Amino acid sequence: MSPQTMESRRAPSVAMLGAGFMARTHTHAARLVGARLASLAASNRESSERAAAALGYEQATSAEQLLAEAHDVVHVCTPNASHVDFARSALRSGSNVICEKPLATSAADARELVELAESERLVGAVPFVYRYHPMVREARARIARSAPGAVVTISGQYLQDWLLGAQDDNWRVAAEAGGPSRAFADIGSHLVDLVEFVSGDRISRLVATTRTVHAERNGQQVSTEDAVALTLELAGGGIGSLLVSQVAPGRKNGLVLEIAGADESVRFEQEDPEQLWVGRRDQSLLLRRDPETLSADAARLSTVPAGHAQGYQDAFNAFVADAYAATAGERPEGLPTFADGYRAAQITDAVLASAREGRWVEVGDAWA
Repeated sequence: MSPQTMESRRAPSVAMLGAGFMARTHTHAARLVGARLASLAASNRESSERAAAALGYEQATSAEQLLAEAHDVVHVCTPNASHVDFARSALRSGSNVICEKPLATSAADARELVELAESERLVGAVPFVYRYHPMVREARARIARSAPGAVVTISGQYLQDWLLGAQDDNWRVAAEAGGPSRAFADIGSHLVDLVEFVSGDRISRLVATTRTVHAERNGQQVSTEDAVALTLELAGGGIGSLLVSQVAPGRKNGLVLEIAGADESVRFEQEDPEQLWVGRRDQSLLLRRDPETLSADAARLSTVPAGHAQGYQDAFNAFVADAYAATAGERPEGLPTFADGYRAAQITDAVLASAREGRWVEVGDAWA
């Protein structure tokens, strides 16, 4: 569902919990789709009023007031440890929910939210927005055309440097606000979501190790990881390795995924999202985004002509448009739901258990 197709449907009335970067990103997408920006609540009254005015919401309010009534959609863009309580309250009030990842800081809590959304017959979506780059959809379509179990190997990485130094700090560093995992829950979740989404297969087991480079940041003890390395096996027999780091000098948002099939490989690099490398034994191709030549699903997400670059905000806009379409009863292809948030939490729990116990860990089945 592209933003343009929302024009004939009643614009949803939305409420925002949070006032940071992600709240701004969600708001830009909501505005493009034509949503009514009804209410915003941040950590205190002053922050709420400032953010509501800056982002164009009709009123500033408290989280308690916002959650006491039903909205078409509530966006949860608050620190990780608060996601479960806020999402639960919003669902119980009759609101559809878009909740930032991680959906929860444990798989058990994430599963509870999946079950609640299903019982209330409401939409729960999680912004694994890298799915919404057209060339990711093209990679997925190419893998899907192969025989089942054709994925041989997977390699991936998600590297950043914004927490490189011991003086670099953020609320995510503290487990009380960010949860027991930082690097993996924050960005590794995007990577494993793409592994399963693009490959069409499921991670069956893994072995992982973590490293905390800075034991202290600004005088505070650090209990969450800076980097994670893992080896994985897929249910279909494929094997792979992934590296996640928030202390990789020079890397700003280096998300890379390469999947080798029996006859063809595909490689997507998020920092250059307009292209897809396709490798074959006799030749390699570098495909540029062109809706005239892409698969139908990739072409659907190409909102501007070839040669006009699309990027992160465009992907986010398409995700929000699809989530709003789902609240109107449509079933957009590839929309990441609370079930996908639960899946990421399952894998995160497995990573932490493996690193703690030094062994291979079986990953639970995906949501049935």
